Parts: sequence; structure tokens; C-alpha cells
Amino acid sequence: MAPSFSLLLLSLSVLVSATAPCPASDSAALMAFRSALSEPYLGIFSSWTGHDCCSKWYGVSCDPATGRVADITLRGESEDPILAHAGRSGGIMSGRISPEICRLDRLTTLVLADWKQISGPIPPCITSLPLLRILDLIGNRLSGPLPADIGRLSHLTVLNVADNQISGQIPASLPSLSSLMHLDLSNNRLSGRVPPNFGDLRMLSRALLARNQISGPIPASICSMARLADLDLAGNRISGEVPVALGSMPVLSSLYLDGNRISGRIPAGIIGSRGLGMLNLSRNALEGEIPDAFTPRSYFMVLDLSYNRLRGHVPRTLSSAAYIGHLDLSHNHLCGPIPDGSNFDHLEATSFAGNDCLCGAPLPACG
Repeated sequence: MAPSFSLLLLSLSVLVSATAPCPASDSAALMAFRSALSEPYLGIFSSWTGHDCCSKWYGVSCDPATGRVADITLRGESEDPILAHAGRSGGIMSGRISPEICRLDRLTTLVLADWKQISGPIPPCITSLPLLRILDLIGNRLSGPLPADIGRLSHLTVLNVADNQISGQIPASLPSLSSLMHLDLSNNRLSGRVPPNFGDLRMLSRALLARNQISGPIPASICSMARLADLDLAGNRISGEVPVALGSMPVLSSLYLDGNRISGRIPAGIIGSRGLGMLNLSRNALEGEIPDAFTPRSYFMVLDLSYNRLRGHVPRTLSSAAYIGHLDLSHNHLCGPIPDGSNFDHLEATSFAGNDCLCGAPLPACG
């Protein structure tokens, strides 16, 4: 009888835990968070009534085992029925992110994305949330720096603050985010250098830092990131040379370095990389010849080397590549005949315009 009674008590305790309302402290923190925001069109917060924030509060999810608030997911652009019912493709929310959010100490997900007018800083206390895994604040008007001690968030897998007005430098502690897989800081006002130990982000697969004011060289440590598939540093003030070892990265598939101040030569390993399918080095100060290092395994959906200072011929091995989609070699100092081959048949003259003395289809015939 005793074991059966114990099992009954255990079952009852699990049932109570699974249906328990969230604590009053969590409800109060959510209401303080809500009071700092204004959303006039969709009624996002109209369901935030009563004391049980775990029951039908839009965008709020709780841990069924503890009744604590675990997820806040509020997106201004999505396929959620609340947008369709209002006949809108997106919403507008203003206000700021209240530091009261930091009282939700079991929070794992905070998504407050694409609301366009949420302003003010990211509360520094956000780094005190020990279980936070996803921080997605894309598409607002947030300003000020990233929290200096953001590296404390050891469970963080996604950090997305793109399309805001974040300023200051990339925190020196950021490479301590040992679980980070997706980093998007693009379209902000970040300055200074990429931390030299950026390569410590061993789990990172996407590093998107485009269209900021980041300066200095590409850290050599990036080349040791075995899981990095996408690197985007376009539209910054990056200087120095392209690290040779970038061409040896095992899963790198897209590399965008366009619109910077990069000089030196294009490493042959970048051109001959087996996995790299999107390469944009345009609008820099690259010199020398294009490496004649294409192989039958080369497969480029995008290859853009335009607006540099490249000289010499169009590489003959380019015609042996498995596939070349968008090719742009315009506005350099290339000379000589354009090679024949199926990879050139679909190209227009604009792909080769503005060079010194290129000739042959799709340009006029060589004399």
C-alpha cells in the first residue's frame, strides 16, 4: 500500500506543478515590462489580464514543471493569425525594454523583434539571466552599447540585434559565449575592432557583422572556427589583407568582405576552396592577379571581384569550374581575351566592363 500511496502523491504533485499558475513575482515583472511598451493596432497585450500569466497570455510560455515564465516571443512581422486578423503585414510598437524583465530569472527566450520603434538601451541586467538561450531584438531602434559583460550568458545560442542603432565596440567578453551558434550584429553603428580572440566562439556557424563601422584587420583566430559557415563583414572599414587560412576553413560556404578597405592579393586558397559558394570581395583595394586556381569542383553561385585594382588575365581555369552563376569582374585593370566555355555563355558585358583591355564575347572581339 505504501508504494502505491507514494506513487499517487507523486502523480498529484506533478499534476499540480503542471497546472500551477505563474508566481505573482513573474506576473508583476511582465506587467512592468508591458507598461514600458505601447502597441496601438494589434492588441498584442489585450490577453495579458488576470494573475495567471501562463494561461493564454499572448507570446508568453511557462515551464510546465515549475510554472515559471520561460519564453517571451513577440514578433512584429510574422505569419501569426493576430496580424492576419488585423489586416496588417506588420506591427508597430514603441517604448523601451524595462529592466524589470530581468526579474524573470528562469527566462530562456526573449524575442522582441521587428517592431520598428522600440528604443532605448538593452538593459545591462539582461546578462544576469542565467538560463537565457535566445536573445532576438532585431528590427527596432535600440541604441547604446551591447552589455559589456554579455559573455556571462554561457547558455546563449542566438544573439540577434540586427537593424538597430547599437553603438560602441563589440564587447571584449563576447567571445566567451561558448554556446553561441548564430550572431547577427548587422546594420548598426558598432565601431572598433573585431576582438582578436573572436575564434573562441567554437560553436558559431553564422557571424553577420555587416554594415557597421568596424575597423582593423580580420582576426586570424577566425580561421580556426571549424563550424563557421557564413561570415559577413561587408560595408565596414576593415583593413589589412585577406587571411590566407580562410581558404582552408572546412565548412565556410559564404564570405562577404565587400565595401571595405582590404588590400593585398586574393589568396589562391579562397578561389580553390571546395565549399565556398558565395564570395564577394568587391569594392576594396585588392591588387595583383586573380589566382588561376579554379577546379572542376569550384561551384560559385556568386563571385564578385569588381571595383578593385586587379591586373592580368581572366583565369583560364575559370572555364573548368563546375558552375559560375553571378560573375562580376568589372572595374579592374584586367586585359586580354575572355576564355571560352559554358561558364561564360550566360554572362553579359557588364560582368567585364570598365577594365583596361579585355576582349572577346560578350565584349567586342579581340583585334
